[in-house]
Amino acid sequence: MNIAILGYGKMGKAIEQLALSKEYTIPLKITADNRSELTIDNLKECDVAIEFSTPETAYDNLKLCVEAGVPVVCGTTGWLDNLDTLIQSIYKSDGSFLYASNFSLGVNLFFEINKQVASLLGQYQDYLPVMHEIHHMEKKDAPSGTAITLANQISEIHPTLSGWTDDLQATTQDKIKIASHRQPDVPGTHIINYSSPIDDITISHVAKNRIGFALGALLAAEYIHDKKGVFTMSDVLGIHKS
Repeated sequence: MNIAILGYGKMGKAIEQLALSKEYTIPLKITADNRSELTIDNLKECDVAIEFSTPETAYDNLKLCVEAGVPVVCGTTGWLDNLDTLIQSIYKSDGSFLYASNFSLGVNLFFEINKQVASLLGQYQDYLPVMHEIHHMEKKDAPSGTAITLANQISEIHPTLSGWTDDLQATTQDKIKIASHRQPDVPGTHIINYSSPIDDITISHVAKNRIGFALGALLAAEYIHDKKGVFTMSDVLGIHKS
């Protein structure tokens, strides 16, 4: 399989290492220094593209993949205001696209745990959730895409919550508060604490390295490269969608 890597930072390099270990080829690697090489003709030499660039460049990169007819996997966050528009173009062009705020197997299982906990504790309104997310210093968006996914899952299920806020001083109790922390060399930690006047219940996911994220992105690319449509990691992992 020929793979285009759009965004050759730490994640792009981790994906490349895993792809080469599977004897895949990487005919196209796009960085800030060679964006002129990101053309439709060059993309057409690839079976699938994996996009891990920046919030500023992701949407344009994805649109070009759609125009080239190349299935694309995207893990860049911070550009989702344009997600619905992109999905419309995917369906219109009979393309293939998979977006995930986090490709880690563990995180996607954590998403399922999060929904179950929110469903259970939502019945007991004394328990109010607060989320802490910790990432490396280079992480450009805050809160993280994973934290927003977790918060949206909770608010869709919890009877008294609607959305989230990063204003920790807010007095409202109908929003999930998200505290974002940036520390050196932290791949990603997400902690959800439900606090009541008498006790706390906490669930968390702590990534130890980037290998899990890279493996998930590569599995997603393997999954969609010969398919049409819009997919999620639930499709890749065979997780029942509730």
